[in-house]
Amino acid sequence: MRQMSAEVHDWLAGRSSSADDWPVEALVAAKGDASVSVVLPAHNEAATVGVIVEMIRETLMRRHSLVDELVVVDSCSTDATAEVARAAGARVVHQHEVLTHLPTLMGKGEALWKGMSATSGDVVAFIDADLIGCPPTFITGLLGPLLMNPKIAYVKGFYRRALVHEGRTEPDGGGRVTELVARPLLNLYWPQLAGFVQPLAGEYAGRREVLEAVPFVAHYGIEIGLLIDLLELVGLDALAQVDLGYRQHRHQSNEALARMSAQIMLTAFTRLARQGIGEVPDSTLLMQFRQSAHGALRDVVTTEIGVPERPPLAKVRAFQ
Repeated sequence: MRQMSAEVHDWLAGRSSSADDWPVEALVAAKGDASVSVVLPAHNEAATVGVIVEMIRETLMRRHSLVDELVVVDSCSTDATAEVARAAGARVVHQHEVLTHLPTLMGKGEALWKGMSATSGDVVAFIDADLIGCPPTFITGLLGPLLMNPKIAYVKGFYRRALVHEGRTEPDGGGRVTELVARPLLNLYWPQLAGFVQPLAGEYAGRREVLEAVPFVAHYGIEIGLLIDLLELVGLDALAQVDLGYRQHRHQSNEALARMSAQIMLTAFTRLARQGIGEVPDSTLLMQFRQSAHGALRDVVTTEIGVPERPPLAKVRAFQ
């Protein structure tokens, strides 16, 4: 049976760590003159965003001077996300009110890109706003390799994710899109990235000059797109991953996961085409079926799953 490549084996041994390996006191001491920004993209996350903001402000800004800037990007929410985040102490920016001279785009990657443009930290950490219980180690774990090792440019988090469905819990049942879509794609076409436990994790951090040098996919292809582009830009040895422990958040429907999967696949195909392998599909429509209320027939739902991209932010700044 074939084993993993020596490169991936060595990378796993040298570039994987645990959040507990990076105590906050050591990070504050190592931080020096560097500044740290934390960005939370949030779409209808009023139930969870406030607790995350309060934790970061109390523990990592007031008690320990590790985080210098905390921004919540309100991504077209229809609930009280912005009000809750602001009341908890975050600076809130609205996605469509940043870089207003550019054409409007939607999606998670767009919120991340706008959030990065609205901050100034030398290191930028991105944290999903739907986390249920976000300990400080989710932030310190991501920042540790960057602040303690100048060779590291980008850090991904990984964790255990339970799947709770109809009263039944699978301790490691989360991450269905990772196992069914992202991992096969990476193993087949970018085997150097095969060692990432959760390539689609929403918690990651990087050096600003590196993050501003790559494009950001506007939708759910953002995570796999960043990994592939950063591998090409800085190489595998500049990438790292950290075990953040246990992650709990709300689960999405199979229909929503299918749309996410299609965007991830399209993002990967776009990068393959740039490398001269294949072509970008002509069709970017996903047709799905829902049980009809009118008998045996099913209702057809068609969704545009195209993945527009923002250019590297450094290029936008240079043009301005």
